[in-house]
Amino acid sequence: MDTYIEILIRTVFLYIFIIVVFRLMGKREVGELSIMDLVVFVLIAECVAFALEDVEKPILQNIFPIIILLVIQFINSLLTLKSKKMRDVIDGDPSLIVRDGIIDQEEMRKQRYNLDDLFQQMREERVPSVQQIDYAFLEPSGKISIFLKSDDPLILPLIVDGYIVEKHLKLLNKDKEWLHNELKEQGFDERIKDIFYCCYENNKIYVQLKTS
Repeated sequence: MDTYIEILIRTVFLYIFIIVVFRLMGKREVGELSIMDLVVFVLIAECVAFALEDVEKPILQNIFPIIILLVIQFINSLLTLKSKKMRDVIDGDPSLIVRDGIIDQEEMRKQRYNLDDLFQQMREERVPSVQQIDYAFLEPSGKISIFLKSDDPLILPLIVDGYIVEKHLKLLNKDKEWLHNELKEQGFDERIKDIFYCCYENNKIYVQLKTS
């Protein structure tokens, strides 16, 4: 009977403890989990399983690895918050797989993403034809984001956290020299590292500086 009471107490404690840990890790939908998130969640699940199976072992030894994972995740979130390059390395970067109704076969192969996957997600998004797609991005979560030709034009960020997104410039048929000239006209050319967000909309550059 004492063993069952110990399991009951551990289960309730771990339930509350894991909820607190996940809240501290931040809000993110299941479909938006990165590879890092999945690794951490799997390891936490293993730690919880060991804690419930081995009631003879002090529970502090079981939750200590979870605390370490929480610290790792917290440090990771700080690094990715401050650096877009770090976010791209850890979380991955969206891949453009359809542009103006043309499927990028090379990018599909690189991402190991096949036509059946594409067509399935098109059906889920109720998109009847590839030719109606202006842009389709394969997100790091595996979900596809589709923008139709009939939609409002997609506004792509050109600078994120002080980092120039060159692939977006190419999609606009622009280059870094053009961007520097546009920024220079508004007095931002020497302050790219201080730019939090920059986009090109309605033939005009819009800039938001970092607050700190």
